[in-house]
Amino acid sequence: MQEQLQFLKEQYISIIREADVNTQPKWGKMNFQQMVEHVTAFFKVSTQKIKFDLVSPPEHMPKLKEFLMSDKQFRENTKAPVNIIGEEPFPVHYPTVEEAVNKLEKEVHHFFHFYETNVATTAVHPVFGELDFEGWVRLHYKHVTHHLRQFGLL
Repeated sequence: MQEQLQFLKEQYISIIREADVNTQPKWGKMNFQQMVEHVTAFFKVSTQKIKFDLVSPPEHMPKLKEFLMSDKQFRENTKAPVNIIGEEPFPVHYPTVEEAVNKLEKEVHHFFHFYETNVATTAVHPVFGELDFEGWVRLHYKHVTHHLRQFGLL
């Protein structure tokens, strides 16, 4: 987990900041700014700013947790449940990519501060269930690297 933690803390935002924002995705429907804002919302779920109910059936949880703890990556075109994010990407909220990236950076920093000051806290991910700090680090790493690959940044 240390390598994933270090990547999220020290490398991820730099990669996003240095990216060509006009890069077309290799798969999926989101443009670069929609992806940045999507990842920002994902960080808000991990700090309880956005809350969802669990949608995964209890019998699927062992396999989902096994995947989460593994080194396996999300496959191309992996989609969140439609009842959570819908079929189409959300419209952008921020007037510029730069503002969206600034908000993402703020939420990434907030994530680390949140769990430093709330060590035993957990938050529900709608698919993977109740996650502690380590679970969220693993899931964020899988999620951000999935989207970095989507835009040819990793």
